[in-house]
Amino acid sequence: MTVPGLPMAVPSRDLPTRVRIHEVGARDGLQNEKATVPTEVKAEFIRRLADAGLTTIEATSFVHPKWVPQLADAEALFPMVADLPVALPVLVPNERGLDRALGLGARRVAVFASATESFAKANLNRTVDEALAMFEPVVSRAKAASVHVRGYLSMCFGDPWEGAVPIPQVVKVCRALLDMGCDELSLGDTIGVATPGHVVVLLAALDEAGVPPTALGVHFHDTYGQALANTLAALQQGVTTVDASAGGLGGCPYAKSATGNLATEDLVWMLRGLGIDTGIDLGRLVATSTWMAAQLGRPSPSRTVRALSHEDTEEH
Repeated sequence: MTVPGLPMAVPSRDLPTRVRIHEVGARDGLQNEKATVPTEVKAEFIRRLADAGLTTIEATSFVHPKWVPQLADAEALFPMVADLPVALPVLVPNERGLDRALGLGARRVAVFASATESFAKANLNRTVDEALAMFEPVVSRAKAASVHVRGYLSMCFGDPWEGAVPIPQVVKVCRALLDMGCDELSLGDTIGVATPGHVVVLLAALDEAGVPPTALGVHFHDTYGQALANTLAALQQGVTTVDASAGGLGGCPYAKSATGNLATEDLVWMLRGLGIDTGIDLGRLVATSTWMAAQLGRPSPSRTVRALSHEDTEEH
């Protein structure tokens, strides 16, 4: 149930006053569903997220339908939401994906790299260096078209095959992505093994290598219940962009131990309590995730959605 005035806002001087949430539920969340969600439902989901105040909503992925059949409708979906007054980044794995995205007027794209050889092989069937070489013309062509480019980096904190990932290895790939022209990077804790101290040390190493927190977003999974603690550690180091998924949807199809993303509602609740502005209407967001959970036929895993939703929740 909703209680007026809660959570009580208690600001801290070592935290930012505003955080931009990069919503990934419509792409990273729905691509992990066993059943294919109808295109019209995806479009409505994105529209409701925008109505709740989210300003960056990852819409879809222009990958080959064979690899991610749940997002095979990218060409049909994107025009259905392109009129929204929000940023709608899309994932492009190669030049063909970029051509498809640009052909529909996409102005923000993302490439998906790996910090480890094992995941690069599993996800892209390439070595880390081969994957970077594949992304270079994608990024250069996107920048030539004045398109914003985000670089995702998976397995920054641990790998299911390799175990611990050396920090210099992560820094090297981050530096390569920035050098090829990426506007921002998202550090992925793909299997959810990060802890706050690890986050602080990695961010410090990146800053020392010329990758400042202002160029970074963080993408934590909640496998071991550490996502919010890790996010707070990142905010204390100056990061102001946080990836999250409405209702906690999503995982990673190529990493079987990965569980859901950090739930956007849980993040917003924490940020509200810290006096940090997000511009998000939490009630509308909860209603949206409750609606989406009904479409999927199961309850939302988000603790905040469960705490705030009730039978007479108004749908927006």
